[in-house]
Amino acid sequence: MTMADALKMESPWTPAHQAVELSEHATLTRVLDEGADADEVCCRMTLLMHAIDTEVDVANQSGEPIDSALTAVLLAYGADPHLAVNGETAYDWARKLHHDMAIRLMDGFNTHQTQLKARFGRVRRR
Repeated sequence: MTMADALKMESPWTPAHQAVELSEHATLTRVLDEGADADEVCCRMTLLMHAIDTEVDVANQSGEPIDSALTAVLLAYGADPHLAVNGETAYDWARKLHHDMAIRLMDGFNTHQTQLKARFGRVRRR
């Protein structure tokens, strides 16, 4: 396949997954704010799994410190770190890929959600 052929192919990603793949934080936020499901599954992974994978890949390829902005945006929009696809969760992926910052964010998210449920009886999700 030539590069020209590859460029003509349609992306398998949804707009939200494409934003994650390209680490476009602002686009991801806009797409989620417009109503995209933070728990959407595409290509056998949730957005949060994809974010964790992308954050680790970018750090490994660039040599820069790992970033967790995609993970934080998704958690802020209600992504469930324990949603399983093929028996694995984003939490599992973060452990497997040693993305400790994402693990701490997900732990904080879980604690915060539990506190909100205790205080208000439920947590509103989009």
